[in-house]
Amino acid sequence: MCEAETEAPSAPVAAERLIVFVKAPRPGFVKTRIVEAHGAEAAAAIYRTLVERVLANLAGLSEVELRFAPDDALPEIEPWLSCGWRAWPQGEGDLGARLQRAFAEAFAAGARRVVVVGSDCPDVCAEDIREAWQALATADVVLGPANDGGYWLIGLAQPQPRLFADMSWSKAEVFCQTVERAGSFGLRVAQLRQLADVDTAADWQNFVAGFSQAAEHGGEVRAGRS
Repeated sequence: MCEAETEAPSAPVAAERLIVFVKAPRPGFVKTRIVEAHGAEAAAAIYRTLVERVLANLAGLSEVELRFAPDDALPEIEPWLSCGWRAWPQGEGDLGARLQRAFAEAFAAGARRVVVVGSDCPDVCAEDIREAWQALATADVVLGPANDGGYWLIGLAQPQPRLFADMSWSKAEVFCQTVERAGSFGLRVAQLRQLADVDTAADWQNFVAGFSQAAEHGGEVRAGRS
């Protein structure tokens, strides 16, 4: 049995890095828009299901870091670490500040193509991450648009703090604003496929319905490219 890393790496990291933003699955702390329909305990269980699906889809990747919140959540995050993965707290600040910090620290450690995903998109797969890394060979920024107007993935070839400052993170225009801002800075932007986040009770029902439909046909819902 191997041990996952929970300290800053002492050896140089690979050129490619994936960072997954996760939260401790605490009732009332996660999936707050699902709480009204299902309750805090159920919403936390739903979040855990989503995280575990995302991480299972990405299990074949080696250079993975789980950035967790809150900063005291390591004991709750450690069971999600695969062999060779590392965990590190997100730190303080809004989402923009935490994204900027994650990118800056990855590049400072020696990474050259860094991709960040959240834990709300259960259909993300390892092929998506590899495609993003490949895109960063020629693009400055790579984005995976989400169906709610945000993005489920952002990748950079070098630090771009201006992409994260003063952004309206709770709005449905985040993806478009990011593309427009990147263009105004002269950055080359690549786009991946559009995927669906699970943020609301309706989103969760749609996700569960996909499993039910597959079961009726004797199949299984699998993450991957369609």
